[in-house]
Amino acid sequence: MATKRAYRAILRELYKASISPRSTRSRTTALNFRAVLESTKSSDFDVVTQNNITFLRSQRMYKTLLDRYNPLVDLTAEERIEATARRVGLNMPITSQDNKAE
Repeated sequence: MATKRAYRAILRELYKASISPRSTRSRTTALNFRAVLESTKSSDFDVVTQNNITFLRSQRMYKTLLDRYNPLVDLTAEERIEATARRVGLNMPITSQDNKAE
């Protein structure tokens, strides 16, 4: 894999995995990758670069699948219990805020 192609592929995967908007992303990561790629000309480096690209792609796909098939992963414990109850057709009893304070 050519060095320029590897650099672009890594940056593409990093940008796809980024959660911040394009205007607020730091260019430090891209500049560091460029410096490493320019300083290294080893044949083993192509294999390592391809492995890194595969890892970044796999991590992004894993997060996508986790969000799709496990939507309760980012909820608090109470929200998770309520969502689970709704999933099986039950409603949680309404608790007053006064009881929680006591």
